[in-house]
Amino acid sequence: MAFSNGSDPLGGSGLHRPLADINVTPLVDVMLVLLIVFMVTAPMLATGLRVNLPQTKASQPINPKQPVVVSVTADGVIAVGTDTVELPTLSATLLKLMEGDNTRLIQIRADKTAPYGAIISVIDELSANGLVHVALVSDPKSRAPAAAPSAAPAPVTVDK
Repeated sequence: MAFSNGSDPLGGSGLHRPLADINVTPLVDVMLVLLIVFMVTAPMLATGLRVNLPQTKASQPINPKQPVVVSVTADGVIAVGTDTVELPTLSATLLKLMEGDNTRLIQIRADKTAPYGAIISVIDELSANGLVHVALVSDPKSRAPAAAPSAAPAPVTVDK
């Protein structure tokens, strides 16, 4: 068994040993300052600068391309605009109508009682042919009154 005489092999003795802990207080101070700097500057970078734009008489507003409307009726009939088309020819009809611009938006307007499979078939046909800019159109107005919550069912008793 070895006994110690009070001397430390690392050079310190007793109460005066070398400190092996890292002081993280300066690191925390720097990180908090950086956090505040980023919190102050981030909103300025996102909004941009305020400028007074000049006015002209000859400028014309940019007309975005109108979306192509594909309709699915309650009985599953597919139409592009007012023309009825079959599912296998839908993509070819749209590509011809869009003049090769695959980035143009295609709106799908489906009757709420249309078969779910017909709507999925239209979306699948479009995506299989590279037409992926698709939007499903809904009516934001609520025409029917909200259904009142039904009464809770009567408790079921089990005979033992």
